[in-house]
Amino acid sequence: MGGFKKFLLRGNLVDLAVAVVIGLAFAAVVTALVTDLITPLIAAIGGKPDFSSLTFTLNALIAFLIIAAVIYFLVVLPMSKVLALSDKAEAATEKDCPECLSKIPLAARRCMYCTTLVAPVAGPAETP
Repeated sequence: MGGFKKFLLRGNLVDLAVAVVIGLAFAAVVTALVTDLITPLIAAIGGKPDFSSLTFTLNALIAFLIIAAVIYFLVVLPMSKVLALSDKAEAATEKDCPECLSKIPLAARRCMYCTTLVAPVAGPAETP
């Protein structure tokens, strides 16, 4: 179950899902723009001078804005907060090696990657 949770909480997976939904909604806006505005203009220029059928509805644009707002407030913001909380938990258990900048445990006295001596930092359980 932990692996599935990690899979779902990966940032790039959520970004991809949001991109697909926003892309589909934007495709509807483009389709409406072409169908309602560009095609009648081309028909009018090409010899059909009747502009009474030239209409443009904002339904697709309004639907796009609503979908984008829902995705942002119900998916992007909560996932950003969850990822920020998990980043804080990781930051409390590791530090950067001053020599090679690798992540090492807080209590380490020597970097496991470059073997540089580092001053140990008291971890969360060791603080008085």
